[in-house]
Amino acid sequence: MTAFKSLSVAMFKGFFRERVALFFTFLMPLMFLVIFGLIFGSSSANKTKIDVVGDGPVITALDGTGTVEIQHVDSFDKAVQAVRNGDVPAAISVQGNKIQLRYAASDSVAAGTVQAIVGSVVDGTNLQASGKPPAITLDSQRVEDSSLTAIQFLTPGILSWGLATSAIFGSALTLVNWRKKQVLRRIRLAPVSTGTVISSRLLVTIGTSVLQAILFVAVAMTPVFGLKLAGQWWLALPLLVLGSLSFFSIGVLVGSIAKSEEAATGITNVIVLPMAFLSGTFFPLQNAPQWLQTVSEVLPLRHLNDAMVDVLVRGKGIEALGVPAAVLIGFTIVVGFAASRVFSWEDS
Repeated sequence: MTAFKSLSVAMFKGFFRERVALFFTFLMPLMFLVIFGLIFGSSSANKTKIDVVGDGPVITALDGTGTVEIQHVDSFDKAVQAVRNGDVPAAISVQGNKIQLRYAASDSVAAGTVQAIVGSVVDGTNLQASGKPPAITLDSQRVEDSSLTAIQFLTPGILSWGLATSAIFGSALTLVNWRKKQVLRRIRLAPVSTGTVISSRLLVTIGTSVLQAILFVAVAMTPVFGLKLAGQWWLALPLLVLGSLSFFSIGVLVGSIAKSEEAATGITNVIVLPMAFLSGTFFPLQNAPQWLQTVSEVLPLRHLNDAMVDVLVRGKGIEALGVPAAVLIGFTIVVGFAASRVFSWEDS
């Protein structure tokens, strides 16, 4: 117990003395949270801007959808030029009953959105003008709480990515550095078991993850961003521990393979960045190719992201932890076993 406590305290002190490690562990992921939160946190920022020439019931109906931001301009030529320049995704001209829509196909998502909205509004206006009742009615409602904002879907993903980055980088660089300075060799000669060394480093990883989570949630809950936690938010704590175990096992594997800090940093970057994108950290994967979605299912970060959103945002209960917990534990066992097979106390 004394050896475990001494090693844990020494590792905590060593970690917090490294300014570079503190930056990449706390400040860099927090910067992403702040940037994405400011960009997507405002509902007005999510509206599609459209340049409009003229006025009438179609433009009034478009403005009433709440999904577009109308910008009146002097001439249609000027509006079309703004579309060509990429300043706005679309422009509309209203001359009596004739409506012209010009859009930029280079942005397929915005183009499809604008065509669908304008087409729907024009059809609705035509139906209203005909005086006939609609043959088919649509009852459309959102399934989430109306108070949900973009920050509530951004925070779990970026928090999980921050946990992965600090756990993998921290454990990998610690192992490589200790082997290079022959700290591991001295520990091996001392009356300290391998389990004590690994468990003390794991305690540092989990402790750092808890501090990261507290900092992230505290910043996201400020009035600037307005994060609101679901009722069973505490279920994120076991996920945080299981996720840290998975990422720690990856870091130990990288630290066992790499012979220098530069090599460990390079290998870790090759793992962390693609895993973040393939796990839906920064954007949803629903529109990705099926084979890419299948690949993402084997990544621990994907399951941690999904489970964090379920318990922090969607208000799901303990039943949401079953599959993610099983995947994270299985991943830890497999990768941890591989790391134990290639681990070495000294450079060969």
